[in-house]
Amino acid sequence: MVNDRDFLMRLQACGAIKFGKFTLASGKQSDYYVDVKKAATRPDLLREIALRMAPHVKGYSRVAGVELGAVPIAAAVALETGLPFLIVRKAAKEHGTKRTFEGELWAGDRVVFVEDVVTTGGTLRKAIEGLRTEGAIVDRAVAVVDREEGGAEALASAGVEFLALLRARDLRAVGQTA
Repeated sequence: MVNDRDFLMRLQACGAIKFGKFTLASGKQSDYYVDVKKAATRPDLLREIALRMAPHVKGYSRVAGVELGAVPIAAAVALETGLPFLIVRKAAKEHGTKRTFEGELWAGDRVVFVEDVVTTGGTLRKAIEGLRTEGAIVDRAVAVVDREEGGAEALASAGVEFLALLRARDLRAVGQTA
């Protein structure tokens, strides 16, 4: 496994982390942009992400990821650990079964969420609450990047331990030396 600085440099080299002036979906301005999908489409980096997340999903019965960005990560972690995974929709299908997730889930299953980037934690928290209403026990989430903009606190207030492979301060440290 590579060290964090090498991992960051590989993410930057593939375009998953960029430095400059960016307007985020929220309308806020940022001096860096994170697009983990760029890394998740590369087998070597997706494998690295899965290897780094695998120790944090031990003891759980399912891995879950919210569409779109977390789905390849959930699949890779599932392959690495042998755990089945769930694909959680941001909104229920309006046809067919109208399900909010795909995959098998039983009441009492311990589910760990994986995510690409967490900013405020709103989308992830909504997905967690959705699976909880289906009987899942969800008390941990693991992200590739925590933008450190309130997501950890929002998840903690929902009873979810939040771990991230990288934090905004780690990205800024690389950006200042780049």
